[in-house]
Amino acid sequence: MDRVMLVRHAEAEGQHRDSPLSRRGLKETAALAEELNNWSCCEAVFSSPFLRAIETIKPFAEGHGLSIRSDERLEERVLSDVPLEDWEEYIEDSFHDREMKVSGGESARDAKERVREFLEDIDSFTYPLLVTHGEILVYILEHFGMEVSFEDWLSFSYPDAILLEKDGDKWKFRRIWHK
Repeated sequence: MDRVMLVRHAEAEGQHRDSPLSRRGLKETAALAEELNNWSCCEAVFSSPFLRAIETIKPFAEGHGLSIRSDERLEERVLSDVPLEDWEEYIEDSFHDREMKVSGGESARDAKERVREFLEDIDSFTYPLLVTHGEILVYILEHFGMEVSFEDWLSFSYPDAILLEKDGDKWKFRRIWHK
């Protein structure tokens, strides 16, 4: 890969995997598609199978005749198999303890490993676009050498887009969309 476009999904009506985008989220997908057009993007689109991720990139993909390749390894990290009232605290804790697991959940290290495997599988692409969720976005950025803090995670918007470009043996990061 020489370039990678990363997109965090637009605002959704909920957290369930089948939660649709909110009205605001739907409006922003058209503007996001226009912005992505300015970056000569992309040869392939890979997305989390969650509805909010697919709906976020659908206008762009349809406008370019690209199919959306769904991949479960881009799904959001499962924090727990039971609802957590203080879920953001668990996420913050997992930035400091990558092995931490909550009831029926996935550790940050486990999620990062599935992301690494996915990125290795798509390494033959020159310029893919990846649509995912906040925590997975963190692990992708870390894979390419960026340090990401809990505060950085909190600053990600719905949607958000970051262009990664290879410069020699290092990667440059440029945020191209942020609300």
